[in-house]
Amino acid sequence: MRKNIVAGNWKMNKTLQEGIALAKELNETLANEKPNCDVIICTPFIHLASVTPLVDAAKIGVGAENCADKESGAYTGEVSAAMVASTGAKYVILGHSERRAYYGETVAILEEKVKLALANGLTPIFCIGEVLEEREANKQNEVVAAQLASVFSLSAEDFSKIILAYEPVWAIGTGKTATAEQAQEIHAFIRSLINEKYGKEVADNCSILYGGSCKPSNAKELFANPDVDGGLIGGAALKVADFKGIIDAFN
Repeated sequence: MRKNIVAGNWKMNKTLQEGIALAKELNETLANEKPNCDVIICTPFIHLASVTPLVDAAKIGVGAENCADKESGAYTGEVSAAMVASTGAKYVILGHSERRAYYGETVAILEEKVKLALANGLTPIFCIGEVLEEREANKQNEVVAAQLASVFSLSAEDFSKIILAYEPVWAIGTGKTATAEQAQEIHAFIRSLINEKYGKEVADNCSILYGGSCKPSNAKELFANPDVDGGLIGGAALKVADFKGIIDAFN
């Protein structure tokens, strides 16, 4: 059965000290709870080695927000999948709309990143989604289908190791949110593409998260959809009370 997942993406926020404090607070908050979903926090690179041993691995998974598309070598400033894995982190966000938009990440670059992440035992949280102009032109289906090319080159066995996150780029940090109906419609479409490519069993077992201004007030309604398996949370992941409110949407 596919898993329900609430994953936090801290983005470029929190100093090392602030990040450690946030991770500790979340760990304490969940200490006496048994969440009805997997909980993951994806932190800046510099936090990983400090945060991973701090949290209860049975309750909180830790991931990076990116990794390099090269194995190792003279790539100043880059962080490899092997380096991420060496911290004890288990996940990595790849293909986030901000990486695609600001750093020119292409289908081919992301294909390399996904392969390296999997080769190093990391679980990619692979992001797809359309911008406002594409949504207004009703092109969201063809956009997400094209973006899936980065992972549709994988074998069925490898594809079944990844988590997908659909992010309507027009709903990130804008205060706009896709309606529960819009979210379900495109999640169902994504699952239908997986079904066509890999068959029903792989499609049924793939967790597809919603990432676009998800907060405690709308999480329950979004997660009630049959094809929405949780959320990739931005701003609300930086406050434990808000993040916990989203986790509790599965209770």
